[in-house]
Amino acid sequence: MMFSYRMVRLIETHADALAAGLEEKVQSDPRVHRLRSIPVHELRERVYEIYRHLGEWLLGKNETDIERRYREIGARRAQQNVPLSEVVQAIVLTKENLWEFLKNEALADRAIEIMGELELLQMLEMFFDRAIYYAAVGYEVECACEAKQEMARVV
Repeated sequence: MMFSYRMVRLIETHADALAAGLEEKVQSDPRVHRLRSIPVHELRERVYEIYRHLGEWLLGKNETDIERRYREIGARRAQQNVPLSEVVQAIVLTKENLWEFLKNEALADRAIEIMGELELLQMLEMFFDRAIYYAAVGYEVECACEAKQEMARVV
């Protein structure tokens, strides 16, 4: 538990750098091109909030708090016409950015056994994150096809 607390504190104290790193990822990832139309400060504030208050989110918030926050974010992105797949990918990028930071810190700090566990967890996370992203893409493509077919029947 001491290691976990130390890592959470490390993340919280590096929230600015983590938010900046995520901003770079969003700018370079072609899977989130529509997300780049959102004001940079808005995205940065949301991500900073997560990283800066990670301990609170992990230990102090319940599922209702998380649901409320992310439903707000989802609704806001829908209003901004950001596709669902890009919303999901932004969450994936946020987590991947955090993993990279933790891996680098673990290497600099104390390493091999921690790295093995982190690598396995990261691989599992990345698999499921990508599954979520591509399922959302498939969902959107299917909805678009159905809408086209419906329009063709009406005309």
